Amino acid sequence: MNDIHSVAIYCASSTKIKPIYYEVARQLGRGLALRGVTQVNGAGNMGLMQAASDAALEIGGRVVGVIPTFMIEQNWHHTGLSQIIETTDMAARKQTINEMTDAAIVLPGGCGTLDELFEIVTLKQLGVYLKPIVIVNVDGYYDHLLQQLDRSMQENFMRNEHRDIWCVATSAEEAIDLVFTTPLIDESVRRFAKI
Repeated sequence: MNDIHSVAIYCASSTKIKPIYYEVARQLGRGLALRGVTQVNGAGNMGLMQAASDAALEIGGRVVGVIPTFMIEQNWHHTGLSQIIETTDMAARKQTINEMTDAAIVLPGGCGTLDELFEIVTLKQLGVYLKPIVIVNVDGYYDHLLQQLDRSMQENFMRNEHRDIWCVATSAEEAIDLVFTTPLIDESVRRFAKI
């Protein structure tokens, strides 16, 4: 079992999305809180970020939000979180979240979420970020992305060994189990960086 105290949740702030995505975010927020795991997210006050945060907070869970100053100035931040950490920009936000968490769970999202996912996948490929990464493929949302990653391997842009960089779950419960049980890797993953 991995020693997990805090988990990054990367997800959408969009509000015009299917109810099933909200449900998995709420289940994830509750599930982490029930295990005593601190949730760390982008501090948003809308969409899946708010849903995951509120579900944890409602049962006494701890939620830390990390957000750039300009987003606070726009009142895009959740004001009821356990703690808010303000950063200078988006890059500092991602770095802070990555440094202060023991794993990452990626829910459905748009460009921001995909940016966060690809950054940690790349860092893990390079042996910099060595923590569990779980993609929650609810309702087949990430089917095409996973197919594209497979094609990257088929076309020799990545190695087949890189498939071990991430895990795929289809539910919040499975995602939480995977952050605790996914075998950790070490810097030796770098030997696969070159094709």
